Amino acid sequence: MDKQTVNSRAIFEKAKMMMQVKETSRIRFTSFLFSAALIIASGFVIGVVAQETQTEKPVVNKRTVSSGRDPFRKYEPPAPTVKKIAGQSPVPSIQDRIAQYKAQKAAAMKVRMPAPKPTTALLLSEIQVIGISRSPRGYAAIVEATPIKLTYVIYPGEPFFDGQLVAIEDSRLVFRRETVFTDGHRERAVEYKSLRQPTPVNSMTVPTNQSVATANP
Repeated sequence: MDKQTVNSRAIFEKAKMMMQVKETSRIRFTSFLFSAALIIASGFVIGVVAQETQTEKPVVNKRTVSSGRDPFRKYEPPAPTVKKIAGQSPVPSIQDRIAQYKAQKAAAMKVRMPAPKPTTALLLSEIQVIGISRSPRGYAAIVEATPIKLTYVIYPGEPFFDGQLVAIEDSRLVFRRETVFTDGHRERAVEYKSLRQPTPVNSMTVPTNQSVATANP
């Protein structure tokens, strides 16, 4: 092999080596550019996502409190509430009250209990005081039931249909009246009854100092 051929081969090998180096450098440079592009793209995506995350604020549901009135409407005071006044409960007739008393008395006797007083069938407005006397039990009063024309001797604590005898004074009786209304509530008041003024008729029939036995209606 001559010298020229050796030089030519050496030059070829050298050129081939330089081409390989250039190819390797080109590949490395291309890889570097691709990696840099990926890093830049990733940073841009992360920035966009972070910006969107910061932009989107949490939605807070605000509770609207309504006062029930239009704020742009002129205030109108509420209409006054009219309180219904309950009427007085109806009072049974004297016949119904006497029948009720007899039924209560029969029921009490059946179970061997004390019978109710006959005055429980009378209203305070149906009695007149015709006498006041002193007895071993203290003061006693003689009253007349005007609807049935019967006379009773009563003592403090005596019950009536709409009240009770509280005290007996020298010239009058003190009662506690109880009024029942249709809505169920009760009202109590003090009521006084004085001695009936004697007339020629009643002074001859029932003297004020005479004791009268208790009778049933």
